[in-house]
Amino acid sequence: MSAPKLKAPRGTHDVLPAAACARVRVEERARALLQGAGYERIETPCFEATELFARGVGASTDIVQKEMYTFTDGGGRSLTLRPEGTAPVCRAYVEHGMHKLRQPVKLWYLSSFFRYERAQAGRQRQFWQVGAEALGSHEPALDAESIVLLCELLRELDVAGVRLRISSLGGQDARAEYRERLRQLLRALAEQLAPEVRERIDLNPLRAFDSEHPGTRAVMADAPRLLDHLSEDDAAHFAEVQALLDEAGVAYEVDATLVRGLDYYTRTVFELTSDALGAQSGVGGGGRYDGLVAQLGGPPTPGMGWAAGIERILLAGGAQGAAAPAIDLFLACDGERGTRVAFAVLHEARGAGLTAQMELAGRSLKNQLAHASRLGARYVAIFDASVSGGAVVLRDLQGGSQETVPGETVVHAVLRGLRDL
Repeated sequence: MSAPKLKAPRGTHDVLPAAACARVRVEERARALLQGAGYERIETPCFEATELFARGVGASTDIVQKEMYTFTDGGGRSLTLRPEGTAPVCRAYVEHGMHKLRQPVKLWYLSSFFRYERAQAGRQRQFWQVGAEALGSHEPALDAESIVLLCELLRELDVAGVRLRISSLGGQDARAEYRERLRQLLRALAEQLAPEVRERIDLNPLRAFDSEHPGTRAVMADAPRLLDHLSEDDAAHFAEVQALLDEAGVAYEVDATLVRGLDYYTRTVFELTSDALGAQSGVGGGGRYDGLVAQLGGPPTPGMGWAAGIERILLAGGAQGAAAPAIDLFLACDGERGTRVAFAVLHEARGAGLTAQMELAGRSLKNQLAHASRLGARYVAIFDASVSGGAVVLRDLQGGSQETVPGETVVHAVLRGLRDL
């Protein structure tokens, strides 16, 4: 009896070469756009101390309560596969003393993340995100720049039907006062709420806005809005963010019910959705997290950032795969001696900056030439051990010409031909 076939774990998938081309385009556009705006690449470990997410993301969130992959290592430490990118970046900011650098410190990443949730289209248990974080500035212009950058990235990647929603959660004081007002309302109407909403009235009443439960939605339809209870400073900050988005020509909707799923957000929050994704419409989003760095043991440091799902971007129709790179030279071999000479020329060609491949599958000479044509090679060098004097037949597959050259001049001849195109 044959052994059962092994498959990728549920909620994960293999990125095969054909799909990898589209992902490369996402990374290339993100790098060009973000580095052009002053963001530098950072990559954090794929697992962190569990405490980082319990403290940073919030003990009351679904991520911490239900979705984290947590394990105990050989030293008895509790570690967690990172479920999101902001808390690890802030940990790195504190650990490496980045507050001593010129502010704001602007960082971007493209990494894999892990959450245990129901696997479906656009929602995986191992998934990839591109993200940007800027730490060290309270300016509303930073909020606006961050939002515009994600909008521009999605535009460049041809993501269809994009909509932008924005709101403000206010500062810590206004938010604390509003939370208590909301708790009182939810306690009074607790019997109408979903069980999970009732359970976290004390921990995080704001998450009631996210519920799909009919009774909860009916209660929240008449609930007071935090956006109507902002402090004067918070309201002025949000008004300036809107004015800057208007100046940039970015269309948006102010949504007073918008609540991001992480506890660290303050002031500006935003989300981008795509009509092409159906029910799982979120492509990316983020906001301010002015208290997170201090919460993780660093100095008081404002922050603003976002993340967008690579799988969501691709499902929304963006980032079509790029064409395969052109091959300058294919080396066809006939006989063992021809293979050895061709192998030396292969590495000479690559050292000279040419894209070069050689026969590695034992095909007949006829099939090698057909394979080179399928690859779109410009030149084919035929190394035939039976040809006297080590001469090589060099064919221009696109131009149709052919010449016989000494083996040691093949690379020079190709370089000369490409230069004269």
